[in-house]
Amino acid sequence: MQIGIDSRAAIWYRGTGIGTYTYQLIRNIYLIDKKNEYHFFLPNEKFQGTDPLNSGVFQSISQTKDKFWETVEENHIHPEGMDLYHVPQNGLGLPKEKTCPWVVTIHDIIPYVLPETVGPAYLEIFKKQMPGIIEKADHIITVSNHSKKDLVEQLHADEKKISVIYEAPESTYKPIQKQIAKARVANKYGIEGPFILYLGGFSPRKNLQGLIDAFMKVNQELSMPHKLVIFGRHSPNYQNISAYVEKQGFGEQVLFPGFAPMQDLIFLYNAASLFVYPSLYEGFGLPPLEALACGTPTVVSNISSLPEVVGDGAILIDPYSRDSLAEGIYQGLTDIPYQEQLVKKGLKRAEAFSWTKTAAQTIKIYQQLCEKR
Repeated sequence: MQIGIDSRAAIWYRGTGIGTYTYQLIRNIYLIDKKNEYHFFLPNEKFQGTDPLNSGVFQSISQTKDKFWETVEENHIHPEGMDLYHVPQNGLGLPKEKTCPWVVTIHDIIPYVLPETVGPAYLEIFKKQMPGIIEKADHIITVSNHSKKDLVEQLHADEKKISVIYEAPESTYKPIQKQIAKARVANKYGIEGPFILYLGGFSPRKNLQGLIDAFMKVNQELSMPHKLVIFGRHSPNYQNISAYVEKQGFGEQVLFPGFAPMQDLIFLYNAASLFVYPSLYEGFGLPPLEALACGTPTVVSNISSLPEVVGDGAILIDPYSRDSLAEGIYQGLTDIPYQEQLVKKGLKRAEAFSWTKTAAQTIKIYQQLCEKR
């Protein structure tokens, strides 16, 4: 079979949920499927170093990342000669003409659930295109049972053509010596002493003001005060959060080091005393699973997909309750026997997910659709 995959996000959005999903999907498909021929539709940039994808079959696209979502309707890929075509970035950017079966991966429907938390351009294109994407797709992959439920209940998608295929932590995430991790973080970012870690962006749905308030309440009660370190690119929403921190006088205790490259994340997770992710909505939620894979005690919200992802490997809190969040942070930092138990459960939970599984389950869907033709 000749299978085409829109792979632009693997380069342009690497480090985000959609970018990591696309990269690991095509990488693992390429590694395990020697029967079918894959065409990865990519921008002119190539993967770096010795990545096995560098020897794959590419179809280069003259397009830039700038304003990708705003221009995706005009920047269609034309997958002529394909037996099947897959668009992993929520189905946005499907071809104008349908010449083969279409598979789309819809990670979440945040523009419908929390429209106030996404940018206006993305909101407009998502709401305009999503009903048609769901209707035209021959099969929909989504990344959690919670997202599947949203698709069925809110957008009336046909449950029979939806498959849940989980994402996974990358193999680089694992426990390493704490002292090595702490030394790396101190040398590069100047962060010394115990700290609580958050990473995952500044969108209002990430609930960072709630996290900051809960942290400040807890920090006064700890025998050894911590810092709260919030990593993420300084987007427009960052200005609101940093202004709030300054107004409250929390500037010395809450740090904003900016964007952390992927190669640093293993050190950040391992150096942290606790990872906290109080999001109001996630289609999957990779950062908590990455933290579990590193053996880091983790606190997450008890809503959307997050309980499904972390299982019994993390402390679950109500993100709408500052008291609940504060109690979860306090327990994760002070109850040492429970913390040790949590680390063991978290490592076991993370082992249940793998990108090899994700790729194999996806290939099976490709084969089933092509056999029906």
